[in-house]
Amino acid sequence: MRKGAKAAVVGGVFAVMVGGAGYGAYNFVTALSGDGGSDAAGTPVVRTGPPSRDEVEETTRKFFAAWAKGQAAEAASYTNYEAEAEGLLAAYRDEAHIGDVKITPGTASGRTVPFSVKATVSYDGKSEPLAYDGELTVVRGKTTGRALVDWQPSVVHPELREGDTLVTSEAAAPPIRAVDRNGVELAEEKYPSLGPILDALRDKYGDQAGGEPGIELAVRHTGAGEGEGEGQGDTTLVTLAKGRAGELRTTLSATAQAAAEKAVERFSESSVVAVKPSTGEVLAVANHREDGFNAAFLGKLAPGSTMKIISAATLIDNGITTSTGPAPCPPTATWQSQTFKNLDGMDPNENATLSESFARSCNTAFVKYADEVQVDSLTREAEERFGIGRNDWKVGIPSFDGSVPASGGPDTAANMIGQGQVQMSPLNMASVTATAMTGSFRQPVIVPPGLDDRQLATAKGLSASTVQQLRQMMNRTATSGTAAAAMSGLGGSIGAKTGSAEVDGQTVSNSWFTGYRGDVAAAAMTQEGGHGGDAAGPIVASVLRAAG
Repeated sequence: MRKGAKAAVVGGVFAVMVGGAGYGAYNFVTALSGDGGSDAAGTPVVRTGPPSRDEVEETTRKFFAAWAKGQAAEAASYTNYEAEAEGLLAAYRDEAHIGDVKITPGTASGRTVPFSVKATVSYDGKSEPLAYDGELTVVRGKTTGRALVDWQPSVVHPELREGDTLVTSEAAAPPIRAVDRNGVELAEEKYPSLGPILDALRDKYGDQAGGEPGIELAVRHTGAGEGEGEGQGDTTLVTLAKGRAGELRTTLSATAQAAAEKAVERFSESSVVAVKPSTGEVLAVANHREDGFNAAFLGKLAPGSTMKIISAATLIDNGITTSTGPAPCPPTATWQSQTFKNLDGMDPNENATLSESFARSCNTAFVKYADEVQVDSLTREAEERFGIGRNDWKVGIPSFDGSVPASGGPDTAANMIGQGQVQMSPLNMASVTATAMTGSFRQPVIVPPGLDDRQLATAKGLSASTVQQLRQMMNRTATSGTAAAAMSGLGGSIGAKTGSAEVDGQTVSNSWFTGYRGDVAAAAMTQEGGHGGDAAGPIVASVLRAAG
């Protein structure tokens, strides 16, 4: 759980918990408030177009005043989603026990109004101050024509997402003092992107760590929003009575974590994970995202050409080709009426080997082999040898285990190059790389399994021959292929694979990169970061340089 959490963008709006004092008393506004008057026949005219400056001022003033008085229903009537707003505003008053609210509006910028809030949280005879800065936006109601607050849960508090609420009570779990593998404390103040991970660890292991809960105002996450809140523990906003922290040892490395934090800061919407291939222990996990989501563990995006590690293993293990065998790289390849291309500027090579096409990240080479694999060949390779896509990982906190469905049609070919229906997280791809370099699937963990006697996932892994071929191809990629620029200057035993993938009509692709050095494997993803080596590559290289 976190104290002093930073404001975040949720649904495109910065916002905070609000109330209003100092505005005076205002009468309830009926549904005709803010209308455009009447026409010559006396028929009400509904206004259209953006709200005027006066409408923005009037709506926010009345919204703040009603909220300050604890009048949830009235305050909600000034929003464009009354039912949702009323429930959250009532919880603010009744469950979060927040009162004495004073709000000071700032100067509006168009339809956006900034404001600052001061309030008091009171519970069981204890009180603490609460303060925020935020902003909200006023829009035109689609049916009424009224000027209304554009409702988002974040209007109540910037940490709130769909389905979340605010609660003041004895904490759901005792606080923890998380430490790394060497006993170094992992405080959020020093490692800020660990906040959601520490929340989840506290939620799962707080009772076992031996601490005692305190009294807190917290955001209770439910995960109702897609991809949000899932697996998160409560986020502490204010502590009214301190609990006693228990110590929780993790597998993380403070050195690797510091490097990961610094690396993701260079690129927005970035995530990275580093694991120890010989054990499966997670050494670092960092996210640089406005929404605070742990995409490193829970992200679900097409991994692009990093998937070619599993695809190459599929071709080798099914006797279709080898690293030194043929994998022609034509300019285009067609599979079931869908035409696939390579990156701009890639010269075709009809005599290319699998190693060369892998190192150059030639899409068409893999697509050409789609008719020689079964619809479920890639799925079976991922599940049986790499441990991916079976939904049985027990990392210690919630994680996505990857998905490689046996989808037919054009997706049979698209899946081979990490598009189609394939979805991965950086944690998944770091594990894939670890399996490729050791031959053994070791399920990633962030706390030792002996702490709660959980059963880890297993897979049969890869043959020595397949491992030797994958390592050769990944080394070639890192030293003279598409990953060479990012991996430049890294010595020792190294290997890598780049990837890029466009989803949902993106104009700029997501950047993926995975690599290894010594007994460290790392993978990163930067949304709309471009080619794999452009953004994700430098992130992975920085972590490997520090942790290898």
